Amino acid sequence: MGDKIRKAAALRPPKPKRFYAEATVTEGAAGFGVALDGRPLKTPKRRALALPSRALAAAVAAEWQAQADEIDPARMPFTQLANTVIDGVADTAPAVVESFCAFAAADLLCYRAEWPASLAAAQAEAWQPLLDWAEAEHGARLRVTHGIVAIEQPEESLAAVRAAGAACDPWRLAALHALAGVYGSAVLALAVLAGRLAAAEAFAASRLDETHQAAQWGEDAEATRRAAALAAEAEAAARFAALAAARP
Repeated sequence: MGDKIRKAAALRPPKPKRFYAEATVTEGAAGFGVALDGRPLKTPKRRALALPSRALAAAVAAEWQAQADEIDPARMPFTQLANTVIDGVADTAPAVVESFCAFAAADLLCYRAEWPASLAAAQAEAWQPLLDWAEAEHGARLRVTHGIVAIEQPEESLAAVRAAGAACDPWRLAALHALAGVYGSAVLALAVLAGRLAAAEAFAASRLDETHQAAQWGEDAEATRRAAALAAEAEAAARFAALAAARP
């Protein structure tokens, strides 16, 4: 096993060395940007990193300034999301909306446990008010089932979720899709972007089954580590949306 791990590590590309002293915020006709020692930062596709607010530009610059001797993209969630928007979401928004809508078609909140009774009650208490909110706020009435057998959601409800995604600008849409991916739920993602829930509250709601299992059988260290990484990913996506929407 040790040999396999060492071989896998050897195959990973080395992290680039830090090549700049200072990351600063810039402002121009295209919006806000980030410069490394005065040189404008670009996306992987060599596009200008034009950001919609000074607050988001400052957050991206802070990520670059915080890098040590090596540049670690895993520690730069705002930069990664900004690159995703500019190089991907902005050009493919309809496809991203459809991908987001797919989370509603199999939304976590619609699949309830039949037993134990304590878990079923916890799910109903935490999830049903959010489904009710989605119906009242967006006109998306999603059906609920028990067990894991897939159910079809009403097309008019999916159309309502689709419309909610399409109403987002590319910055919020990227955050919305990222949140839905972490939670397994379009409803939870919409609730976070609307301020109905904090990112951490939505993450806790999405982990009711895992929390119940851990209470019964104890926590697994690796599962705990993965959960912490996912929670941080959700927190970053929610913060990214808020920073992008901040007044310049």
